[in-house]
Amino acid sequence: MLQREISSGGARVAVAARDLRKVYGATIALNDVSFDILAGDTHALLGENGAGKSTLVKLLSGLVRPTTGGFDIFGARAELHSPAASHGHGIHTAFQELSLVRDLSVLDNMLLPAPPRGPLGLIRRTEARRAVEAHLVALGLGTIDPRSEIRDLDLNERQKIEIARALFRKPRILLLDEPTSTLSGSDIDWLGEIIARSKAQGVTTVFISHRMREVRAFCDRVTVLRGGKLIATRPLAEVGDEELIGLIAGGSGGHSFPPRPPRSLLSDTAVLSTRGLSVGDRLDKLDLNLRQGEILGVAGLQGMGQLELFSALFGTAESEGDIRIDGHPVSLTSPRDALDARIGIGLVPEDRKTEALFLKLDGRRNVSLPVIERYSRFGFVDQEREEGAVARVMARLNVQLRALWTPVKAFSGGNQQKIAVAKWLFAESRILLLFDPTRGIDVGTKNEIYALMREFTAAGGSILFHSTETAELDHLCDRVLVLYRGGLAASLDGDAISEDAILRAMLGGGSAVIADEPALALEAAR
Repeated sequence: MLQREISSGGARVAVAARDLRKVYGATIALNDVSFDILAGDTHALLGENGAGKSTLVKLLSGLVRPTTGGFDIFGARAELHSPAASHGHGIHTAFQELSLVRDLSVLDNMLLPAPPRGPLGLIRRTEARRAVEAHLVALGLGTIDPRSEIRDLDLNERQKIEIARALFRKPRILLLDEPTSTLSGSDIDWLGEIIARSKAQGVTTVFISHRMREVRAFCDRVTVLRGGKLIATRPLAEVGDEELIGLIAGGSGGHSFPPRPPRSLLSDTAVLSTRGLSVGDRLDKLDLNLRQGEILGVAGLQGMGQLELFSALFGTAESEGDIRIDGHPVSLTSPRDALDARIGIGLVPEDRKTEALFLKLDGRRNVSLPVIERYSRFGFVDQEREEGAVARVMARLNVQLRALWTPVKAFSGGNQQKIAVAKWLFAESRILLLFDPTRGIDVGTKNEIYALMREFTAAGGSILFHSTETAELDHLCDRVLVLYRGGLAASLDGDAISEDAILRAMLGGGSAVIADEPALALEAAR
């Protein structure tokens, strides 16, 4: 241990990974990885999807065991053979793909797996409720009712409860797996305050993210993995952004946004339009036109109506008003209506693991399921024709061939998202609703999705695109609609699109409306 402390500058080591190796069949997820995490630090763990970050988190969380190697925790050898064993060492995790039980209340989720019990083994529920309420208030989450079921909360609220539950267990080591992927704006500031408070209390935090801004704001040191191998462990202050991106991507570079087509090439034909579209009290009489060959951005802070808009257009939310396809009124009462070949709408939702994919099914079945009847006759599926068609779409998205027969839960988040997109290319959708499609995926996969979006619109498709990253809206979209309190705050077009203009409108300061559609301008002026 003395040797390790010297190698870490004499500082106390909270976690020492020792020659970690994890093998799944022919796949080497981690390849002899060794590094230190210093006590009390906020330590960034970076890498592209498939680099080994999730495997390392699962090892520390006790969800899987290493093939060889292991961990020292605060100088002592630790056998992390189960979640209970990790908890015993003070290691608690807030996962990106939430581990909350959707059908239980916030209170019940907070108490799992070991609620306080009295002498007869009965749960001291009143005492537990008061403790959870006080904990939520202390974290600035007092507006969340502990009696609420998890399924009734917005995604960002569920992510906050996931973090709050890990903190409720009073961790010595806190693992935050992509915590900002569902957060934006003030929510990220909230997380920064939580991390700073935990650090002041001596908690060691491991922070996994693809967002450099948050890494810079929160972290002291950084470890980079690539292809299951350790690339570097460095003090963050000693490595610049370009060098860091190079370490992560191995020379593949950072974000690469494809150029916008000249405005003269864009069609004036609206393939999808709404007039007076309303959904409950979240979306209020919205007018929009989505043109052929266009990427139309939708910006807004959490809860401003964007989710309701996408849900209404895919038939999963009851709406009022007028929806038209190619100028003709349509009724979208279910996803089956949206999938109709005459309409051709596909949706990539915000939560891929619970809303987009069947994790236990292989990639072939996930991709073909929405339109499997096209490959069926007399109740039998032509599997050879189905598999060939799926394989061609998978190749187009650079998804490994083994996805045809491998459960999608075995793949990284980036590859899962590409499978979710492949589903709608396979269905030959002509309108894609992409709701934050690059959430929680690496730079390389983001670039592939960016290129695919432009390829899709160049071929005559149309995309309605929501993102929590304003840079994506700025660089990818032909026009951007900004929603505020369920209404249209601004419509930005061409050179008027900028991160600053989008942010101003998102915060309710969108006084200037740049629109070439009278209906949009009129609606924004109301």
